[in-house]
Amino acid sequence: MTERDYWIAFNMIDGVGTARFLKLREYFGTAEKAWHAGEKELARVEGIGSIIASQIVNGRQRIDVNNELIKIRQHNISVLTLGDEAYPALLREIYNPPMVMYVWGTIHKEDEKAVAMVGSRRATSYGRDMAVKIADEFVKSEITVVSGMAAGIDSCAHWAAIKGGGRTLAVLGCGLDVVYPPQNRELMQEIASNGAVLSEFPLGTKPEARHFPRRNRVISGLSLGTVVIEAAQKSGSLITADFALEQGREVLAVPGSVHSKNSKGTHALIKQGAKLIENAADVLEELGMAENKAHDKKPMVIPADLSPQEKEMAQMLLTGNQSLDALAKRSTLTLTDISTALLMLEMKGRVRQLPGKIFQWMD
Repeated sequence: MTERDYWIAFNMIDGVGTARFLKLREYFGTAEKAWHAGEKELARVEGIGSIIASQIVNGRQRIDVNNELIKIRQHNISVLTLGDEAYPALLREIYNPPMVMYVWGTIHKEDEKAVAMVGSRRATSYGRDMAVKIADEFVKSEITVVSGMAAGIDSCAHWAAIKGGGRTLAVLGCGLDVVYPPQNRELMQEIASNGAVLSEFPLGTKPEARHFPRRNRVISGLSLGTVVIEAAQKSGSLITADFALEQGREVLAVPGSVHSKNSKGTHALIKQGAKLIENAADVLEELGMAENKAHDKKPMVIPADLSPQEKEMAQMLLTGNQSLDALAKRSTLTLTDISTALLMLEMKGRVRQLPGKIFQWMD
């Protein structure tokens, strides 16, 4: 087994999770050594203790890792670990990100420009129309649509992105070999061909209610912002919105009829400070991604009063918004120098930090 295989194996054991796994890996040096450690040695690791150590020992005797690896190949699924460079940058930033992500399809660099769309499974015709309209507008702006492949708003958003020729990502609360809901088999295949279907759950995992909050945090974690279209007062969409807020991401809501139960949740979000939006342009403006269509605008120039480090950052940002990771890869500076230069530029009013550690030059 490879080191990656041991990541997959630990992900199959209930009660371990990302935080504990990383402590184990740090303590033993590799996932392989942690996997073969004895119960007493496991218990000595900070945050593990005797109970979790016993669960690990019993779990590795019970699970069939080789069978999981065979099924992964059979279903043409790839697996990303938190240690992989290709792991989604926005998702890596959240609290307790998934240690492993199963992927059917492909994740592209441009998927970092993503917005989540969630809402009621029992959507009205108004809600479905708004989901299709906004998703189609996102596609025209080259924004990836992220959702949960549920019935209603989720499905409408995915289909609109696909039919518009755009990209879409779906996050499941079950294994990737389980189609849920069953009527979305065709949609699932189309998403995999026009983006990716993702899950942190091992293959064969059933869509149990306790899995969906974990899935919802991934939906918001993959996105710069979350748009809620129709949600009752107690719904999974509001859980996704709560996760987005905890992750420092924007929450935006489409208003509806005051007579509709499906509007109670979205209106509550707006009262609590969520941005009221009517179209994709409203979302992009709130995220600082609105296109500048003024043809007569003066070309942006680098001010002369900047330090060499600040000028290097300015030069990169003049070409468009950049993530911290992207700046670090392109720059000759250290991460500390980059962070300092960006902070100074923010203080001078030259740079604005957007959700997801995206930086924008302010003309």
